[in-house]
Amino acid sequence: MSDKALAGQIGTFVRHHRLEQNKTQDTLAHAAGISRSTLSLLERGKTVTLATLIQVLRVLDQLQIMDAFVVEQRISPLMLAKIQKEKRQRARGKPGDDTTKNDW
Repeated sequence: MSDKALAGQIGTFVRHHRLEQNKTQDTLAHAAGISRSTLSLLERGKTVTLATLIQVLRVLDQLQIMDAFVVEQRISPLMLAKIQKEKRQRARGKPGDDTTKNDW
């Protein structure tokens, strides 16, 4: 999908949710802290800043789509095996530490 097509799809998404919530462009733009013309550009698939998009999504309560960008740390099987190998299996007293012998 081209950049232009993606921008158009984002604009359609924003417009759909704005109308679904029965908000005018003026109302949404004011709540998002942007101009109405900037919101109009966004809805038409024109170039706007990422900050503008995030502000609009926040007001529309649609920030959950940003979850697609979350990166989870994954440990490779080799690294996991190495970590488990280094993990202590049992506790030992220090050499010369006779505290357990004196307690009896």
